Amino acid sequence: MTAEPGGPQDRLRRFATIWSRAVHQVTATSLTRVEFEEQLLPLAGRLSEALLARTFDAEVGRAVGAALVSAHCTDPESLSRSLDCVDAYLVLYCGQDGPQEDLRARSARLQHAMAAGYAAALRDRTLAEQEAIAWAAQSARSAVAEALHDSEARFRAVFEGAAIGIGIADLDGNILQINGALQRMFGGSEQTVRGRRVTDWTHPDDAPQVWRLYEELVRGEREHYHVEKAFYRPDGTVLWTNLTVSLLRDADGRAQYQLALMEDTTERRLLNLRLRYEATHDALTGLPNRTLFFERLEKAVSAGEGQRFGLCYLDLDGFKTINDSLGHAAGDRLLVEVADRLQSCATAPGEMVARLGGDEFVALTTGPDTEREVDELASRIMNAMVAPVSVDGRELTVRGSIGIVEGPAGERGPAEVLRSADITMYRAKSAGGNRFELADPEADLRAITRHGLTTALPAALDRGEFFIEYQPLVHLGDGSVRGAEALVRWLHPQHGVLGPDRFIPLAEHTGLIVPLGRWVLEESVRQARAWREQYGGHPAGGPLRMNVNLSPCQLTHPGLVQDTVDILERAGLEPEALCLEVTESALIGADDDLLKPLRRLAEMGVDIALDDFGTGYSNLANLRRLPVSILKLDRSFTQGMQQFPADPVDLKIVEGIVSLAHSLNLTVTVEGVETGAQAEQLRILGCDTAQGWYYARPGPPERLHDLVLADATG
Repeated sequence: MTAEPGGPQDRLRRFATIWSRAVHQVTATSLTRVEFEEQLLPLAGRLSEALLARTFDAEVGRAVGAALVSAHCTDPESLSRSLDCVDAYLVLYCGQDGPQEDLRARSARLQHAMAAGYAAALRDRTLAEQEAIAWAAQSARSAVAEALHDSEARFRAVFEGAAIGIGIADLDGNILQINGALQRMFGGSEQTVRGRRVTDWTHPDDAPQVWRLYEELVRGEREHYHVEKAFYRPDGTVLWTNLTVSLLRDADGRAQYQLALMEDTTERRLLNLRLRYEATHDALTGLPNRTLFFERLEKAVSAGEGQRFGLCYLDLDGFKTINDSLGHAAGDRLLVEVADRLQSCATAPGEMVARLGGDEFVALTTGPDTEREVDELASRIMNAMVAPVSVDGRELTVRGSIGIVEGPAGERGPAEVLRSADITMYRAKSAGGNRFELADPEADLRAITRHGLTTALPAALDRGEFFIEYQPLVHLGDGSVRGAEALVRWLHPQHGVLGPDRFIPLAEHTGLIVPLGRWVLEESVRQARAWREQYGGHPAGGPLRMNVNLSPCQLTHPGLVQDTVDILERAGLEPEALCLEVTESALIGADDDLLKPLRRLAEMGVDIALDDFGTGYSNLANLRRLPVSILKLDRSFTQGMQQFPADPVDLKIVEGIVSLAHSLNLTVTVEGVETGAQAEQLRILGCDTAQGWYYARPGPPERLHDLVLADATG
């Protein structure tokens, strides 16, 4: 069955074709190019599956690399061309429908795994050859000692024809023989190499155990060892090798010579370094990426006693606006310029700058005196951002918010440090941006608690952790109870009872305020119905009114009116018994579309109260077009009446508001009444109803029973 043109199988076949054309000419195989393509096709399929898999599996890349060795692609050029092909074409042909940046990052990791698998398989194959050569060399040396000419001939054939470098030295380290492969690896004449002693081949990158293992071998304490070792060539360049050294003994078991087998791994090492660089550096800016930064941060926070670290977490202010208005290409050029400026700010020893992603950057400084250095680093960064950035002929102003974390090493882990810096950065952004803030453990704790409450909100509603307390509304003329305001509370399993100021903003931010508000309305209306059956109404006639708060999110919800109608009908409660409170700030500048649901509710008979009146700086003339029947005067206007004599300015303001409200046929309710003198003054000024601790604190619905009975018997 043929693949559909342009389909996944067709694109996979094209990728395999390109791969086979790139590699076939440097592969020691008797297969034709078409036959070789069929051999690569399943490997291409495995790479495609790994690229698109939900979870990345590096083992697939390693297996493909090992399969290349099994397919006789042992020339180093085969691996280089394979990786170039995967880098250029795998995402293009096999990842067209995915997020390109993520797929390219995964492609780079697959290349790294392929190189690792290739190297491991080639090393295993080389070691097998080395064992055979070592056996042949031992046999040959024994044959020399026994003057067996045929064994000498076999040894010479293996020695000279081997593809890996071979050298023989005595136990004093004098090099006696080398083969052509070893001579070519060092790039000098045979005499140049043979004139050296083994102990002359030191290199600054030698691992500590290299020469210890050598001494043990020449003393006869070990038979062989295997290490990775660098050598200087005669021209000063560096040769990296996989080195295996074995001890050769005579027929009586006495140590006589040492045999060195060398595999040139220089190109493979350079390739690994390149892949490592690509895996740990940001492709756009060239800065270290999140992976490398975490490695450095982990070392910094776990350094020895007396060491400290300082971290600046930077987020650009308004970067999304630039991306949305000028396009992502302009945003990328801006990020490159910002990266260059940041890099110029962190040039001292122990300092580094990295890009975490998007428009988030970090700068790290380490040493014994980072308390001063991190502040200076943050100041340099802020100063570097002052000059505008020119992008496509436009001068763009760049600003940023920085969160700073500084402290001694050994107290916190890297994840905790970065979280604290992130929280502090958002605190700087919330304070207006273009500034830096120092981390505050208490502020971190509040932010973490706030996040915990946000994530716990949905389950809390399902588990019934919310309850309602009711604060009575009292008529200032006769002191009778006219109703109550419903105030929701959260009985949190760890934090205890939380007031609405702790979770209502979080519910509004997450959208949970709509189902939570619907639940509060249902419970409050059900309670109002129970009060009507229990008490009938207030002494002046009419039902006890239930006041329920509406958030701005609920006002814009399309189901507000129908939900309210359904809840009232199910409870069997008349609309006149319900009052919905809306904050003044939510209605400032409101258009007809926003006011339409409130007008429909008002036409049904539901009272609409304008809450916190006087705090929103609204135009008083707007009151005429708002469908409200009640003004709830904010407590800030009446606090001056708690002392004697009352503040005359507050008296004049309240008197004017009451006069205006009554002229518009609005009733006035006052919040926060705490003293008898305050209540009496508000009565004299003409306010209609009030609520506050002077009458009763919010409490369970049963508490209203005593107040209503007091009215009935008074």
